[in-house]
Amino acid sequence: MEPLVVEAGEASVEDLLDTLESGRRVVVRTEFLGDAHEVTLRYDGIWYCDTPTRLHRHDSRAEMRTCLERQGYGRDAGDADDTR
Repeated sequence: MEPLVVEAGEASVEDLLDTLESGRRVVVRTEFLGDAHEVTLRYDGIWYCDTPTRLHRHDSRAEMRTCLERQGYGRDAGDADDTR
């Protein structure tokens, strides 16, 4: 299955989590210090954020939600209408 590719903040955090739980990877395109980067998110019983410099592991959906919110990879559901 092809990964879902989104720009940072394009999809809601809950949509990203649901997509990961369904077995599909997500590639988030983001910018850091003027450079474009891709972060790969995945779930196989453990939640992962694979950044260009580090692999982050999270043990729960709540921990992954916090990571996605803090890093700006997903938006709050109330920030904009879901346009999936």
